[in-house]
Amino acid sequence: MAPPSALNEKVTLPYLRRIFESHAGPEKTWTRSQATTFVRRVQDADDGSPAAAALLGPSSITIQDFLQYMSSNDANVSMPVTPCDLTWPLCSYFINSSHNTYLTGNQLSSDSTTEAYTRVLRRGCRCVEIDVWDGVGYEDVSDSSSSEEKHKSRLDSLRERLPESLAARLEKTSLGKKDETVHEEDMEIEPRVLHGYTLTRHVPFRDVCHAIRESAFAFTDLPLIVSLEVHCSPRQQAVMVDIMKDAWRGFLVTTPSTAPSSLPSPDSLRRKILVKVKHVDQDLGGSNDEAAPPVSKITHALSRLGIYTQAVSFKTWTQPEASMPTHIFSLSESKFLDHDDKNPSELFEHNRDYLMRVYPSGLRIASSNVYPPVFWAAGAQIVALNWQQTDEGMMLNEGMFADSDGYVLKPEGFRPRLASPVSPRRQTLFLTITFLAGQAIPLPLYDTSARRFHPYVKTEIHVEGSDGGLATPSLDDDKDEEEYRDEEGDTVTLLKARTRTHRGRDVDFGAEKFHFAAISGLVPELTFVRFTIRDDEIGRDDLAAWACVRLDRLGQGYRFVPLRDACGSVAKGAALLIKVEKKLVTSDGQCRFRRHSRRRRRFVE
Repeated sequence: MAPPSALNEKVTLPYLRRIFESHAGPEKTWTRSQATTFVRRVQDADDGSPAAAALLGPSSITIQDFLQYMSSNDANVSMPVTPCDLTWPLCSYFINSSHNTYLTGNQLSSDSTTEAYTRVLRRGCRCVEIDVWDGVGYEDVSDSSSSEEKHKSRLDSLRERLPESLAARLEKTSLGKKDETVHEEDMEIEPRVLHGYTLTRHVPFRDVCHAIRESAFAFTDLPLIVSLEVHCSPRQQAVMVDIMKDAWRGFLVTTPSTAPSSLPSPDSLRRKILVKVKHVDQDLGGSNDEAAPPVSKITHALSRLGIYTQAVSFKTWTQPEASMPTHIFSLSESKFLDHDDKNPSELFEHNRDYLMRVYPSGLRIASSNVYPPVFWAAGAQIVALNWQQTDEGMMLNEGMFADSDGYVLKPEGFRPRLASPVSPRRQTLFLTITFLAGQAIPLPLYDTSARRFHPYVKTEIHVEGSDGGLATPSLDDDKDEEEYRDEEGDTVTLLKARTRTHRGRDVDFGAEKFHFAAISGLVPELTFVRFTIRDDEIGRDDLAAWACVRLDRLGQGYRFVPLRDACGSVAKGAALLIKVEKKLVTSDGQCRFRRHSRRRRRFVE
């Protein structure tokens, strides 16, 4: 998102004029040398960008030249993203991912739609989920050895569950006929997508596949992972395979001639769809060993579509499949956190070399989200979120993947083992943020009066400690203050701060300044600065706007923070004007924060 093109004359322009004048000479202009000093030293920005070149071109720089520069992307709080090296194996990336993609709202009664897939794909999602069930009216008919009595018994059971009018109509349908004709009709019934055992409405599986085809590569040509949760009978799985091969013709990954010894790179899989489906050992079907594992409910034909993303049920870190280059474990948030507490080394080492997906607890009925930094810090590539909910988790996800193509290269030390293993780069942060102005701040959802709007800005630093735990201040046991005053009387905050309350959508913050205390042992790529603007009112303070920036991309100097509204959409012209003073120094790797149990990040109903 770019800074606002229109600058508010009441609150924003006065600060920009003062900034310009503070660096200007008696003639109220800048020399090229003064402009260069501002770009390089104050902004710590690239003086070779087009916007900087335009500013530094004239020998005498006017206020209009300066305002044009401050309206460019060079003044965005997020520095330009560094081009991502896409030649590492897939396990080397964090992948922008969705959970129960088909749902439009809560997990119990919301609709399933194809539009939900279109929406997330066009926003940069690179892993979507489909829960597939037998089509309406499908009955898994036995093979030709089934007796007519069994067939009649199933029909009688169905009649008992139907109203009389529908039961009468059943006699006239193919379901009321003999097995031979039922088989043909069954193949015409197609699977559907829904959240099973709930009141959610369904959508045809074919429609979902076609929607994915239409938008799979609208945002980027990097590979798309489709995670299948299959609840279908074998015959309906055959229909699934036919539908996917037809809808995704030319996009599906082809089976390599030899078993892969490692995962391919995103760069080698451009415009390809990877199917994540349960792995079935191709030799199990012919085994006569009484001790052989039970036959999988997934057919071989469907399983064969999972080439580089073969889903395997987790049992132990040493199970044979755990060393298959193409396997992927899926863990619920609670199981993941259990392993992170009890087996952190095994978890991290697995995720350095192999894929893992994490999904939210089934108790998150309202579609709330997990706290993703905990899972990223343990190396999980696919942290599936409910995109229909704009909460802390989705804000942090936006901060992680902003301006990317849905793939973010993991930091050093998180990637597959090299000849000389590299440890994660840990640093100590010194940060000061001064709030100057806010303009066109959107109102909370359903609010209409700017006069009754009393906004304040809350700033939070989301940090992962050196041991992977959530970093929180190492205070004495009898102290719980979140901030204190330094010798100059400025507010020194630990991990969060709040401005004073103001009034209206255009705000002069009066240069309110916050110093964040030295925070050591952090990984900049896994640390986030999150701004939320709320309405100060009795009871719950409603969310009005927000922004989230990854620390390694947080720009210095005078910066605009473009805002999103409470629904997550870009709010046109809405921005904060702040000054950022950031210093990162190499850390000894020892975190000055004590580790709090991650169980406090678990979902509680």
